[in-house]
Amino acid sequence: MSIQPEQPTGITYAEAGVDVEAGDRAVELMKASIKATHGPQVLGGVGGFAGLYDASALLSYKRPLLATSTDGVGTKVAIAQAMDKHDTIGFDLVGMVVDDIVVVGAEPLVMTDYIATGKVVPERIAAIVSGIAAACQEAGTALVGGETAEHPGLLGVDEYDVAGAATGVVEADALLGPERVREGDVVIAMASSGLHSNGYSLVRRVINHAGWALDREVSELGRTLGEELLEPTKVYAGDCLDLMRFLNTTPSAGVAPLHGFSHITGGGFAANLARVLPTGLAATVDRGTWELPPIFRLVSQLGNVPQADLERTLNVGVGMVAIVEASQADAAIERLAARGTAAWVAGNVTSRTEEIMNDPETVQGAKGVDGGAVRLVGSYAG
Repeated sequence: MSIQPEQPTGITYAEAGVDVEAGDRAVELMKASIKATHGPQVLGGVGGFAGLYDASALLSYKRPLLATSTDGVGTKVAIAQAMDKHDTIGFDLVGMVVDDIVVVGAEPLVMTDYIATGKVVPERIAAIVSGIAAACQEAGTALVGGETAEHPGLLGVDEYDVAGAATGVVEADALLGPERVREGDVVIAMASSGLHSNGYSLVRRVINHAGWALDREVSELGRTLGEELLEPTKVYAGDCLDLMRFLNTTPSAGVAPLHGFSHITGGGFAANLARVLPTGLAATVDRGTWELPPIFRLVSQLGNVPQADLERTLNVGVGMVAIVEASQADAAIERLAARGTAAWVAGNVTSRTEEIMNDPETVQGAKGVDGGAVRLVGSYAG
């Protein structure tokens, strides 16, 4: 009689590094924060194969245009992981996505997120999503779906990355863009909350080169370096939509005075502003109208970063720009101030002259857009 050798235990999904039960626990922990973003337009609950949104309101549009955007937060996630603080990175994600949508005048309606991680830690995933949900509430956007994927062997157990996508709508005749911008318009800058979510590869390289730890107290910042680097991105969607409705709903002489927005992200101030100007016009922006915030001065000094490189990598204190008729500049600034957003006239739009185009600091177009020209002049205040 032969004895069969004992069969080895089969390999399970858990042994491969994927914990399905942990994923389910994470969903339970995040349900409340997600539901807080839902209005009556959202159908169904959390966990469906697809998020459902009642778009009946679009029936009142003459010609509704859908606007969509997708983004991540880059290497800022490395700071969140190093500090083991995950409830603010969601603001960075939402800001990077929905504020690209409002640039064309669209209202961001729905958003979905994607989180990839080496190991699902339910509390950590729930903290990330709580930040996404809180930022969606601030933007007036419903978080209707998402995915958490466990990638053992590809990411470390404490590593993750996040991405998101959103869809919005704008009436065709309210669409903002370069064709609305006119000579004589003014450039209104809106203050950033800090570095936001761009240029962290440069920032991290600088602080590593300087040998500074994240828990280092920095007097110029009034807190630790890590706390400053993790400051959430300011979400401008609500401010921009409010300003657009305030200025453009009942325009004088039938001409809408708010002509455009520019979200200042990767590529810096000049390059992003140039994308929303027509080819025949140029904007001159005076650095002297604002003071360079301490974190930008610190990065520049620690890394001996050339000003040109700083300005084409970081937002240098301005996170969003509005382009409006000069006669409405004061009203726009007052409206933004009432909502808690500091703003000021930083420059003006003129025809594109030889002097401007011959200036080596002038930037024309960016990211495949053959737009207008922008040059920054003068020195920062302070």
